[in-house]
Amino acid sequence: MPLITSAGIGSGLDLESIISASVSAERTPKLQSLLRKEESLKVELSAIGEVKSAISKLKDTMAKLADMDNFGKRTANIKQPTSGDIISVTPTSDISVGTFNIAVKQMAQGSRAVSTGSAFADSSAVVSASGGTLSFAAGASKTFDLTVTAGMTLAELRDAINSSDTNFGVTANIVNTGSAEGSKLVLTSNVTGDGNDLVITSDTSELDAIETYNETTNPTGGMVIDQTKDKAQDAIITVDGLQVNSSTNTFKDAVQDMTITAKQKSVETAGEFETAKLNVEYDRESINTLIDEFIANYNNLVGNIGFQTRIGKPLNGDASMRSLSDQLVSTLASSLTDAGPFESIFDIGLGVKKDGYLEKSSIVRSLNDAMDNNFDDIGTAFAGPDGIAKKMEDLLANYVDSNGLIKKREADLSEQITDVGDDKISLDQRMKDLEASLRKKYAGLDVLLAQMQQTQAYLGAQLANLPGFTKSKS
Repeated sequence: MPLITSAGIGSGLDLESIISASVSAERTPKLQSLLRKEESLKVELSAIGEVKSAISKLKDTMAKLADMDNFGKRTANIKQPTSGDIISVTPTSDISVGTFNIAVKQMAQGSRAVSTGSAFADSSAVVSASGGTLSFAAGASKTFDLTVTAGMTLAELRDAINSSDTNFGVTANIVNTGSAEGSKLVLTSNVTGDGNDLVITSDTSELDAIETYNETTNPTGGMVIDQTKDKAQDAIITVDGLQVNSSTNTFKDAVQDMTITAKQKSVETAGEFETAKLNVEYDRESINTLIDEFIANYNNLVGNIGFQTRIGKPLNGDASMRSLSDQLVSTLASSLTDAGPFESIFDIGLGVKKDGYLEKSSIVRSLNDAMDNNFDDIGTAFAGPDGIAKKMEDLLANYVDSNGLIKKREADLSEQITDVGDDKISLDQRMKDLEASLRKKYAGLDVLLAQMQQTQAYLGAQLANLPGFTKSKS
């Protein structure tokens, strides 16, 4: 008998439909239940993720508010003279606010030495026939030695100075005068400050033309530093008429806790130097910006919790969300210590509306009033040991840190979603097993019915051939 490859092919019954309907009746309600559960878990996980994101944003802001350095910034506004910028400043958080008039009387400079007379006809002139050593110094700590080889030319000496690994800041150039004076060797030191003139000595008289001399004692020999314009000198500024010297153009603590940099000399008119007006103030703008960020992110979290716990939303009636809302309000309203006149955060110009949202308020005092009268106490109110920022940061960390409530809940929901996925795979396997079982059962029935039909046909044919058998007419 031929093999039956499809249910019902032997009997003629629609067994495929029967099997399919039986499997579907078993699979559909169970699958729909799993899909509903999976969707519910995913929606809840998404809602938890939205709240966690809002918590994290607020926590980041609280970390900034918990940093006292963010409340110690100062701004320096400079009104430069009409001739151009003469100073720049960098205040620290310790500087006292105030107004200063600053003039630049003299810029710092290094010394400049020029060879005299007609010592060198041109750049190919030999500096020393037998060689020697040149020693360079500027001040007590800047020195280096240079070996002059036999037959070294002026151009080679320039290159050797400029390429020396130990050179502390001497630059050599050659100026060709085009006159009887020939070529001039020009050496410039970048070491500034009074008493730091470039000093060059040698160990041989052949190098006398490279040694430095004071112009007033030997104006015709060696390297000369013009005493009127080429000496190393201090920078000099005046702060409210008080003169301050610096060996460089940078003045650290000329005004305590502030660095002033001289950029160019003030224009002098009738013995008076023009001044830049410097006004040092508290950095009110950065505080306003930070508090605005705090209000925005706090309200974002409150709004997010409110939205996700509405009727029909996945976190409606959620105990942890109610607890978080209560803790936010409680922490915000907690008492302050050592914050001057501020007993709570609401005393610095903040308030809570009826719907729970935070706002700038002037019921007690405005934030600007608080900054006018108690600027440093605002920092204590937020970033002090008992400040709101640290308390709020600790509260939020309980929810979003690695072992926080939200993180644990996300992990639990993700695990449940994975379990539902496993249940769906298990259901698929059970349905395959069920279908295989039904096919096995119906295959036996199909074969039996086919055999009965064949037997019926055979008997009918045999009966028709019997003597006296009459086939019924339809």
